[in-house]
Amino acid sequence: MSALVLAVLLAALDQTIVSTALPRIAEDLDGFDDIAWVSAAYLLASTAVTPLWGKLGDMFGRKRLYLASTSVFLIASVACGLARNLPELVGARILQGVGGGGMIVLTFALVGDIVAPSERGRYQGMFGSVYGVASIVGPLLGGVFTDQLSWRWAFLVNLPVGIVALAIAARALPAAGRGTRARIDYPGATVLAAIATGLVLVTSFGERWGWGSPAIVGLIAATVVLAVLLVPVERRAAAPVLPPAMFASRTVVFSSLIAFFANAAMFAVLVYLPTHLQIVHGVSATLSGVHMLPLVAGLVVSQSLAGRWAAQVGRLRTILLAGLVANLAGLLLLGTIGAATDTVLLSVYFLITGVGIGMVPMVVLTTVQNSVPTADLGAASAVVTFARSIGAAFGVAVFGTLLNTGFADRTSKLPTTGGFDATRPDTIGRLPGALRDTALDAFAHATADGYLWIAPALAVGIVLALFLKPARKSGETTTDDSTPAPAEDSVRAA
Repeated sequence: MSALVLAVLLAALDQTIVSTALPRIAEDLDGFDDIAWVSAAYLLASTAVTPLWGKLGDMFGRKRLYLASTSVFLIASVACGLARNLPELVGARILQGVGGGGMIVLTFALVGDIVAPSERGRYQGMFGSVYGVASIVGPLLGGVFTDQLSWRWAFLVNLPVGIVALAIAARALPAAGRGTRARIDYPGATVLAAIATGLVLVTSFGERWGWGSPAIVGLIAATVVLAVLLVPVERRAAAPVLPPAMFASRTVVFSSLIAFFANAAMFAVLVYLPTHLQIVHGVSATLSGVHMLPLVAGLVVSQSLAGRWAAQVGRLRTILLAGLVANLAGLLLLGTIGAATDTVLLSVYFLITGVGIGMVPMVVLTTVQNSVPTADLGAASAVVTFARSIGAAFGVAVFGTLLNTGFADRTSKLPTTGGFDATRPDTIGRLPGALRDTALDAFAHATADGYLWIAPALAVGIVLALFLKPARKSGETTTDDSTPAPAEDSVRAA
């Protein structure tokens, strides 16, 4: 478990650690125009390969695939740290994303292999806490490395930690038996990777390229066509990357949708609250992380408690509903913040939001794992991980658009003399006293409005959770409050 936790920490950190290092990277590698690709390349690659890694783990044994993906990640980390120009760095980030995507989904599936269904929630909770901590600690570490050493250490630091994780995993992980040796579903993997690429490009560059631009509209249309094409491709495959029978399960479909909406809300909070603190309250990047500690504390504690309650009480749906309701309450409270909101009151709001965030992700994953045969654990884990990754990308993109549009609308009549730009909140400090206060209030209200617009996504998740009926696996007690109808949601029966 220590090796798996370290691996997930590294993979999660590499989604966030470069954010504060991007300006220095752009300066050193002379690539300001294309610097966004440094983050987008990792997200794109890790999302695209997730289903393939999961299925290959089902087919050939997860331990060997896990060791391979970790090795790819570490080699790519070295390549990132030694990159001489931006194209080299972007190429290395793609390779790093390929390895990181495998590390995450195979870790979740390995827990399903080595832990009894009744205990999965407890152990999966560790990894959810790691995600939350990485979201806050990553930007701080990136800033420290950039200021005190070099931005290259944001990548090279993976090497010593990753080698330790690799050595422990090679020795301690049990060698899982192989599943079916059917032909690899290359057409399905290709189509699914293309769908993921389209979704990530739309969410990452929609605002930059223009939501109505030919490039974005074309990407959306192509992604829809590919999604329709995926169905017959997977039905014809001997060992499909995404088994169609799995989507006959209400548990899998509803849980994946809940994961999508919950992660969209979670990343809208984790990514933009530090920005709010830095701009509105004038704290440094480091202190903004300190102010976020109540949220991290709530997340870590609720993850741990949710896992324990799931094991003792066996009511995953009840815990899931409680988490979604707490998360929704947190978003509604964040929808009331303003420039004058006291930091103590903000801490209370952050704590409530963190509690809600922490109770959802791993309960969803455990619910899905407990509803499918062991032979499909990798594919099922990949479905949820894929939904979470796309949800995170959509949450960041949609909230960013809402925030920027709302701020620009509220400050459209402010003078632009002195360098203030209504489309760039970081230029607020250039305004004189009274106007600066007006702009800060506008940014605070734009942030609050964004959370109110995101809140309905969690309301949809609550409705889906009400109709969620985790399946009873053969020989095991049901993990839900209610007993499912015979054969309902059973992937094996489907």
